[in-house]
Amino acid sequence: MTTQTHPTRFGSGQAVRRLEDDALLAGAGRYTDDVTLPGQTHLVFARSVYPHARLVSVDAAAARAMPGVLQVVTGADLVAAGVKLIPGSSNFFRADGCPAITPPRRALAHERVRFVGEAVAAVVALTLQQARDAAEAIAIDYQELPIVVDLNDATAPDAPLLCAEAPDNIAAETRYGSVEDTATAFAKARHVVKLDVVNQRLAALTLEPRSVLAEFDTATQRLIIRMSTQMPTGVRNSVSDALGMAAEQVRVVVGDVGGGFGMKTSAYPEDIVVAFCARALQRPVKWVAERSEEFISSSHGRDLQSRAELALDANGKILALRLASLANVGAYATGTGVAIQLLIGPWVQTSVYDIQTIDFHFKAVLTNTSPTGAYRGAGRPEAIFTTERLMDEAARQTGIDRIELRRRNLIQPAQMPYKNPMGQTYDSGNFESVMNQALVLADWSGFAARATASAQRGLMRGQGIATFLEWTGGNVFEERVTVEIKASTPGTDGMIEVFSAVNAMGQGIATTLAQLVVDAFGVPINRVRVVMGDTDRGNGFGSAGSRSLFTGGSAVRTGADRAIATARQLAARELEAAEHDIDYANGSFSVVGTDLRIDLFDLAARQSDQRIFVDSTSSVAGPTWPNGCHISEVEIDPQTGHVAVVAYASVNDVGRVINPMIVRGQLDGGAVQGIGQALCERVVYDRETGQPLTGSLMDYAAPRADNAPDFRTEMDESTPCLNNPLGVKGVGELGTIGASPTVVNAVADALARNGMAAQARQLQMPLSPSRLWHWMQAEV
Repeated sequence: MTTQTHPTRFGSGQAVRRLEDDALLAGAGRYTDDVTLPGQTHLVFARSVYPHARLVSVDAAAARAMPGVLQVVTGADLVAAGVKLIPGSSNFFRADGCPAITPPRRALAHERVRFVGEAVAAVVALTLQQARDAAEAIAIDYQELPIVVDLNDATAPDAPLLCAEAPDNIAAETRYGSVEDTATAFAKARHVVKLDVVNQRLAALTLEPRSVLAEFDTATQRLIIRMSTQMPTGVRNSVSDALGMAAEQVRVVVGDVGGGFGMKTSAYPEDIVVAFCARALQRPVKWVAERSEEFISSSHGRDLQSRAELALDANGKILALRLASLANVGAYATGTGVAIQLLIGPWVQTSVYDIQTIDFHFKAVLTNTSPTGAYRGAGRPEAIFTTERLMDEAARQTGIDRIELRRRNLIQPAQMPYKNPMGQTYDSGNFESVMNQALVLADWSGFAARATASAQRGLMRGQGIATFLEWTGGNVFEERVTVEIKASTPGTDGMIEVFSAVNAMGQGIATTLAQLVVDAFGVPINRVRVVMGDTDRGNGFGSAGSRSLFTGGSAVRTGADRAIATARQLAARELEAAEHDIDYANGSFSVVGTDLRIDLFDLAARQSDQRIFVDSTSSVAGPTWPNGCHISEVEIDPQTGHVAVVAYASVNDVGRVINPMIVRGQLDGGAVQGIGQALCERVVYDRETGQPLTGSLMDYAAPRADNAPDFRTEMDESTPCLNNPLGVKGVGELGTIGASPTVVNAVADALARNGMAAQARQLQMPLSPSRLWHWMQAEV
């Protein structure tokens, strides 16, 4: 073996260059829009320009008569064809005990539209321009209805209603903990800290928009859908259900995916429409969203406002946490959108702190806005942001140093496994050690000198910290993989091909999985092929909730070990030896104490079908709890309110690290998105008209590379996860979760150091220059 192919250079712990990148950098990626099929047609949607209206009529006669138009479909057409409603949230309840309420949602609006951008009709034509022209020719007659987009307006008496079944616009609500015990704790507290916290609405802003290409195979009577998604099996099941087909009649194929961030986790109404049209026309139909469509019709993230209260004793020990939150779930309460704010976020609300007395009250509120769903972190960033803002504010109000306050309340290793008040069990964690390492990495004690230097340049400097954890896993712990050892053929080397139902979306998972195969088989990485994204090859939950490695990777390693065990049995027969005398190493079986051996791929060649194939299903024991301490420093220009993040250091416990380069990329990339929320990103709807005001990149401020600091990012591998055989913990969302609170805390610290502690308490994201400048001028 050469040094370029030696297995030890490409297994776990090595910063292997991503296998995916050569093709992508050469322009050889295979995204949905790169595929063109014979007879392909193009679909364009006509969307509602009103946030709430009755559909009086949809006249498509002129559109149908236009050149190149093959089909025009309306909501009424889908109802007549028997296309089912899109399911809403089903596992939650309202305060009156009835199941969660959501307006009826269809793939195309029928009788009523409830947000700007909701699809009303679809046009299929021979060319994209013909479809666009025809969509504009559809005459839609609307009768405007009262609108509500603001959370407080939506929950006010006599607010406009999204549907009569929810007379208060509350889709569902949850309560956790004890009202009485919490009240008692607050009554005896020496210090009570209160904050109003807003997690603003965000757009996922993937580089590749949603893209769907559907075709109907008349010979097999099957739909084949090529698309950009994180969860192929979920889309297959949703589309087949909506169209009244068996799941086996729908195949979903996923190539390269240009970013997901949670926004591409479930089936959209548009996916169902494209599939319906392809089946009806019996020819390929393609739809690729315009960027403006993504801003108004893809699922948004966050949008939570909370009243948070922390009770502490005289020594700074936390006695109780009380929280009342309103979650804006948009016009339709989806299962994901409700669960994120009413369940998943609360799971981590107490974070790394030893808090057992809680009173949480969450309400999912319907408004005339695009539905919310998963966005990187999905509930955990909201929860951690609130808790970390409370911790820093508590330090200011009690006079206790904020590091010392955290020390007095951190869960200790001796308490593991630790069950938090939401019933979630942390299997492992050494939170104080992680914080100590981060303080050294960030040179916390040297801040005063840096602040003095900033002041000499007319800038206010602040220092922020966030100590936190998150939950990962999606609570789907079983995963299936197939492992196929393929024999060498003339001109080609043997290959180990692994299929996994987790999905690539730019995070480098194919490389990481290949490294695990190298670990097991001891073969060069160029003899490993990882295949994903085909529901005909295998099905599973997909990639969401930072589960790809700890569930998918664990399944790959288990499947590889099982394949070696199967091959060992075959080798014993070939070498005429007892199985327990067969040794395996670096792609070769041998009989212990002899020179008898057989190459793994030669062994595959001796099988009747020239391969060794193993279908493996395995499970991990539970979720992972990655954690970290992120520390940032900012400089604020008091003349303009501009904030620059000038330093950022983090230590992250992600368990065992398979590829440190990929892990750092995930942590730093996630942090940039968290900084984006802290400083610039916000989806805005006009409160009076319900019109989106941030419908393009001219209006929506996305973070850029020149906003990013020079990250100092380290990983602590000393506390492996105990719930999976690899010892790994999820990493894809950790950076996002830590960045927003540490940056906002740094800004608040800068204000407090400069006589504006009251304004620091009022800060709300995003801290854009204009907003921050006005806060600094305010008299409190």
